[in-house]
Amino acid sequence: MTARSVDVVITGGGTGGHVTPALAIADALVAGGHAVSTIRFIGAARGLEAQAVPAAGYDIELLTLDGVQRSLRPRAILRSVRALLAFVGACWHCIRRFRRTPPAVVVGVGGYASAPAVLAARVLRLPTVVHEQNAVPGVVNRVAVRCGARPATSFPVAQWPTATMTGNPVRHAIRSVDRRPSAPPLVAIVGGSLGAGRLNDVGLGLYDVWRDRSDVAVRHVAGTRNIDECRTRLAGLARSTDRLQYELVEFETDMASLYTHASLMVCRSGATTVAELAAVGIASVLVPWSGSAEGQQLANAHALADVGAAVVVGDEECTVDRVAPLVSELVADPDRRHAMGAAARALGRPDAHVRLVRLIEEAAHGSR
Repeated sequence: MTARSVDVVITGGGTGGHVTPALAIADALVAGGHAVSTIRFIGAARGLEAQAVPAAGYDIELLTLDGVQRSLRPRAILRSVRALLAFVGACWHCIRRFRRTPPAVVVGVGGYASAPAVLAARVLRLPTVVHEQNAVPGVVNRVAVRCGARPATSFPVAQWPTATMTGNPVRHAIRSVDRRPSAPPLVAIVGGSLGAGRLNDVGLGLYDVWRDRSDVAVRHVAGTRNIDECRTRLAGLARSTDRLQYELVEFETDMASLYTHASLMVCRSGATTVAELAAVGIASVLVPWSGSAEGQQLANAHALADVGAAVVVGDEECTVDRVAPLVSELVADPDRRHAMGAAARALGRPDAHVRLVRLIEEAAHGSR
């Protein structure tokens, strides 16, 4: 095996927070000289990776997997039992596959979709690297590290003192953003691809209380799940005399452009979002989703807030009465926004993809 012929299995997914860094890793391997044909994905048939990976030009093997439900309702229990049986079958499938054609290294990016391939790799003692995007490690990655996988992290992780802190890789388009905030200051409210109900309520509430303002603009990304309701509510609020520049869209197709022109982001604090905010250096108001596993979003948000790069608003406190004066204060203070953006950028690791590729190659070559 040469330095340019590493056979890599990248596994994981389910959500964009796992799929985005997985694709960034694959793209970085290709940019470093590895053939696309030497990189293979394993993921869940019901996850985002089922569409995103083939669209990016990579092969993927899809497993029938489901997450264990956090409920004791009979239907949820039955679904969890089925999920566990499917998981056992998927693990055995990966063991057989890796015995037949062992990869040089298996890279797990977290989530339930990564568990079968990562655990199969450890059973067979194949070199394994796991990348943890969040400030609090997920259960699959914790188990993998206990089984001997090499951890890479985006933040310092106390329980993994020997981990390599690579940062969280972001897309080239985001790393290349050249900030040019527009005038008047643009406030971007983004709740993810599906949307976030609390952020949508705040966005529409801002329209109501700011309708007479021309010194600020708002771009509200409502998400596919809530766009129709938001459009109906906005139509009910609008008056012919309104002056506020307010755009309501279903999905942001060009986040790089939004990061370029926005003065302030109001958003959740998933791992990819936090990594992108740091990479581009932009001030933010973060509303951690209270339902995130093990408080991961809260820990991610405080990683930025603790260095002065963000303001954190609790999920339950996220109302227009709380957010409107906070955002107005930040909009009126460009020096503070600039300082917050500089603090975010100092925390960013734009070379995270390079660091991860180096670790993956070291693990692969160490196996020979």
